[in-house]
Amino acid sequence: MVSSTEYGSHSWELSLTVDHQHEGVEKEQVLHVTGDLHVGGLMLKLVEKIKIAQDWSDYAFWWEQKKCWLLKTHWTLDKYGVQADAKLIFTAQHKMLRLRLPNMKTVRLRVSFSSMVFRAVSDICKILNIRRSEELSLLKQSEGTLKKKKKKDKNSKEPATEDILNLSNSPVSSGLPANAGLYSKTMTPVYDPVSGSPASSTITWFSDGSLTEQNCSILALSHSTCSPEMLAEMYQPRTLADKAKLNAGWLDSSRSLMEQGVGEEDLLLLRFKYYTFFDLNPKYDAVRINQLYEQARWAILLEEIDCTEEEMLIFAALQAYHVSKLSLSSETQDSICESEVDEVEAALSNLEVTLEGGNKSNILEDITDIPKLADNLKLVRPKKLALKAIKTYWFVFRDTSISYFKNKESAQGEPVEKLNLKGCEVVPDVNVAAKKFGIKLLIPVADGMNEVYLRCDNEDQYARWMAACVLASKGKTMADSSYQLEVQKILSFLQMKNWTMSSQAASEPENVDMKPECFVSPRYTKKFKSKQLTARILEAHQNVSQMSLVEAKLRFIQAWQSLPEFGLSYYIVRFKGSKKDDVLGVSYNRLIRIDMATGDPITTWRFSNMKQWNVNWEIRQVAIEFDQNVSIAFTCLSADCKIIHEYIGGYIFLSTRSKDHNETLDEELFHKLTGGQE
Repeated sequence: MVSSTEYGSHSWELSLTVDHQHEGVEKEQVLHVTGDLHVGGLMLKLVEKIKIAQDWSDYAFWWEQKKCWLLKTHWTLDKYGVQADAKLIFTAQHKMLRLRLPNMKTVRLRVSFSSMVFRAVSDICKILNIRRSEELSLLKQSEGTLKKKKKKDKNSKEPATEDILNLSNSPVSSGLPANAGLYSKTMTPVYDPVSGSPASSTITWFSDGSLTEQNCSILALSHSTCSPEMLAEMYQPRTLADKAKLNAGWLDSSRSLMEQGVGEEDLLLLRFKYYTFFDLNPKYDAVRINQLYEQARWAILLEEIDCTEEEMLIFAALQAYHVSKLSLSSETQDSICESEVDEVEAALSNLEVTLEGGNKSNILEDITDIPKLADNLKLVRPKKLALKAIKTYWFVFRDTSISYFKNKESAQGEPVEKLNLKGCEVVPDVNVAAKKFGIKLLIPVADGMNEVYLRCDNEDQYARWMAACVLASKGKTMADSSYQLEVQKILSFLQMKNWTMSSQAASEPENVDMKPECFVSPRYTKKFKSKQLTARILEAHQNVSQMSLVEAKLRFIQAWQSLPEFGLSYYIVRFKGSKKDDVLGVSYNRLIRIDMATGDPITTWRFSNMKQWNVNWEIRQVAIEFDQNVSIAFTCLSADCKIIHEYIGGYIFLSTRSKDHNETLDEELFHKLTGGQE
């Protein structure tokens, strides 16, 4: 018996579990404690009692019932609210986690289970040598997306061991600080212009050698090919509701893995969550560019994003035939040619997605007289009974508005109609082979969206008007320095689509082994015979055959960005006052309300017009206020409302990035914008 004078009259017994692997030592321990004992003192008493000689510096208390870590070691048990019924587990903060990367490779590494997910992702990206970690996050596969796999899982629960890349011994993975020079802007890399991957002498970039040259090659080069059977086993969304399931499992960036039910050796997906890819640079971003390319490739193959037949063939020519062929040859190639990489860098300006309010260097260009466009275009207005009225008018594009007149002579008078494009949706309607160059405008009006179709005569006219419409939708004019870049980007994409069949290409013997079913989505595999697909992919390949590997990947990403649905993450919501469910599309610069049955946009709200947003956590309702006294409120049915709240705040946070600043992130600002007050 222990006398009360020895422990004090206010002492009580606390049951503790020690997570260790030592045999002969009890895991369950009981200590006599008082409420004014601080957590650090409790650790000391526990370690002294169990008498195991090991490094306990990574250990902390996990409170099982409350699902929280006791990380503030100076806090007392009373301050935390710990009482005799508490179940505390003394366990390591860094544990093993399996991550499936965008290229479908699985890596196994040691991750902090006590840090907020935002910090944990940053550490993971340091290990994998991926810059701009704020663009990525961790995704837990939802039940709905796993159903197709269950039959196979009965026979083979896990992938073969050799398929898992083990990075558990890296310094960051072990809880040690990363090499500070990893992201240094002054580093002088030696790189392979064909593969875009670092040469052997630059392996010192990678966190003091955490990535071997072989591992780096696995992450930076595209090795994976997929078969129709493999595609059939994977989840393919058919409807907007199916696509909403893909975004339901994003982890909360403001809480730790352990707090969100993630256990040791669990499998999570590492994905690009925010579709704003800042400062892509082939000199430093071999892994980042490849993983981004792979995420785009799988999104197209699994039909997570819609594209036309013409676009699918371009993706097939780029992604599988060209990139996979060059990837194989680059494994034995080790050449350096700076001019090629410089050309790619010059083209990178076409790739960057710049949010509203971004800083522009060409100030003089922006303050000159705002240019205008004036041309004869065809106006197509959908009518009832599926008939269309097509008529030619004289169109004038000035500032962010389009006015059209009966003819050029009447342009000095009042227009037939003036269309304000600020906040509208701009959708390309193009078939290069059929010489169809259309622009679909969905213009916000009081009761929804007003549809207007414009038809251009040729590629050049289309590129100029399309670029002007895209900028106007963001509130920018043709005086903006990005206008010419936008025109060039559109022309570049049209040029890739503009191919003619070469008899030589059709008869090349090296193409006999080509398996076109690996390069297109199942829909097109069913539509065409294998020989037809092969021929059409080879046609498309004529325009991309001279590209280097890294340029082909960048062009693929650029083409992906040109798709109308690019960057939209879908959620099923119920708007306040509505009696039916709608789909909400969240993009980098806007929210779109979409009719769930037809897939048609109903209303668009731009972030640039947003005054404030908040969440009523009791009823899980997101409320947003915009300019001109516009306000909306909705509850999220397909995911937790915190995910949408974090998406909005995350995009606002990413819009504050600038090349002029150093690459350290304002983590406090991120959590302020995304965390919410639950």
